[in-house]
Amino acid sequence: MPLDPMPDWVLPRRREIGARIRAARLDAQLTQLQLADRIGRDHRTIHRWEYATSVPDLEDLLLFADALDVPLSDLVRD
Repeated sequence: MPLDPMPDWVLPRRREIGARIRAARLDAQLTQLQLADRIGRDHRTIHRWEYATSVPDLEDLLLFADALDVPLSDLVRD
């Protein structure tokens, strides 16, 4: 069950993870559309993750890390 209201640290952390997702995608020289095709998601979903308007679940993070050959920990660790 999600916390309501969310702790103050949650939104900045979501933005940080989104920025790491975007940086990894750009390092791989992929567009949002190309990455979406690789992991079977819509390109709008990639956009929402990168700009922290939605949160990828663990399965999505695993797909993303695999598609870009980056460790999952690089995406989510402080």
